[in-house]
Amino acid sequence: MGDAASVLVPLGGMFMIVAIVLGIPMVRLMSKRLDARLATPASSSETIARLERIEHAIDAMSVEVERIAEGQRFTTKLLSERAGARAGGSET
Repeated sequence: MGDAASVLVPLGGMFMIVAIVLGIPMVRLMSKRLDARLATPASSSETIARLERIEHAIDAMSVEVERIAEGQRFTTKLLSERAGARAGGSET
């Protein structure tokens, strides 16, 4: 038993050193691959089509908002002219 223990302890130590020296770079490589895979999501054609539909919807909404703003400016102009005409007509 004394001979077996004197051989197993150094062999176990050597095995641990080899496992650490080879294991750390392997774990780093695997973690980098996992991070790279998670960081870049796959763009499918469905996602691209959905983004295009969203873009078209936003464009349509911006046109409608501009149309509403133009109508509001026109209404404000008419009301200010009407108020100016009433103020000018009541003074004389």
